[in-house]
Amino acid sequence: MTPEALEGLHARAVAPARGWSAAEFAALLESPHVFAVGDARAVALGRAVAGEAELLTLATDPDHRRGGLARACLAAFAAEARARGATEAFLEVAADNWAARALYVADGWAEAGLRPGYYQRTGHPPVDALMLVRTLP
Repeated sequence: MTPEALEGLHARAVAPARGWSAAEFAALLESPHVFAVGDARAVALGRAVAGEAELLTLATDPDHRRGGLARACLAAFAAEARARGATEAFLEVAADNWAARALYVADGWAEAGLRPGYYQRTGHPPVDALMLVRTLP
């Protein structure tokens, strides 16, 4: 996917929050350690280096939710990270994002830490980020 396509998908997926710009996606994708898996309906963006992987973002178009696409992207992320030598993966998720948290727990992720007030919300108090970890199969 192009940075522009990623920008559009991400904006739809995270609305009303600010999605990442095409320039931000392009800058990330310049790194040989960063990869994207998925399609125009759902995508996972990850980074794998030195035996560890990080799920940078997981985005599903609202019109395509509840169809298993996010779970498929998580599986593709894990496979690609493993192929790049990673044995463990990390991510951050907003503590109030119950749907994402349920997906991650069902996929084998476990809480490993907390970043208080990490996510800034316009007109609302900041939200904690939960740090999750999982061993890659």
